[in-house]
Amino acid sequence: MFERFTEGARGVVTGAVGRSERSGADTVTDEHLLLALLDQRGTRASFALTALGITDRRDSLEEAFARARRRGGLTQADADALAGLGIDLGEIVSKVEEAHGEGALRVARKPRRWWPGHRGFTPAAKATLEKSLRIAVGRGDRHIGDAHLLLALTARPGVVAEVLADHGATYAAVERAMFGGLSQAS
Repeated sequence: MFERFTEGARGVVTGAVGRSERSGADTVTDEHLLLALLDQRGTRASFALTALGITDRRDSLEEAFARARRRGGLTQADADALAGLGIDLGEIVSKVEEAHGEGALRVARKPRRWWPGHRGFTPAAKATLEKSLRIAVGRGDRHIGDAHLLLALTARPGVVAEVLADHGATYAAVERAMFGGLSQAS
């Protein structure tokens, strides 16, 4: 599949690997993919992110990701659903961190590394890459670009899609910003 990626999309993937390495993460996540997209300039996705005001709100995005990591990767919607059942996730996180230290709920699995320094992709990040292929095919595009990666990040449920939506970057809004409302099946 990687051979179908445009130069820009390859730049996003390698940028995500670099972000993963710099942050000390063992794997590449959807969060790394989004942050690498925000580093791009002069692409359709970077135009859309700028037009939607996302580029200027990077700090807000990173704070939202930090809150989600503190919740063990649960979305705010998950926390709200638990609250509807009478479970205060904030209280649980506080008690766990009190007993085991700050960040105790962060997901930290050691992946199998096939060679030293290799960073694998989480199942969610792999699914995002696969979704970008499906979006490209659905649009009739022969290659997978950074625009398809951004659409995939907004289309897959999870923390990144939720944070983007909270900042006004839903699938429909991103698609309008990139393609001017010329919607096709995806």
